[in-house]
Amino acid sequence: MVLYEKLPSDILISFYDEILKNINEGILTKNMYYELGIIISVANRRSILLEEPCDLEQMVDQETLNDFIQCAHVS
Repeated sequence: MVLYEKLPSDILISFYDEILKNINEGILTKNMYYELGIIISVANRRSILLEEPCDLEQMVDQETLNDFIQCAHVS
């Protein structure tokens, strides 16, 4: 998460858009949803609202995502 926290907001949003586009096109795996969760978490701390994909909860275990974000934030 440290990488995402260091990125300027416009680049962070670009990463979000690119990952989401690739997921929608079937290019990336469901593991990329965890990356989206981290990006959304960092953006939220900057008061930037990014929409979660409608199937995020189907693809990602929310408790695991929360643990992942917490671990990434601590390191």
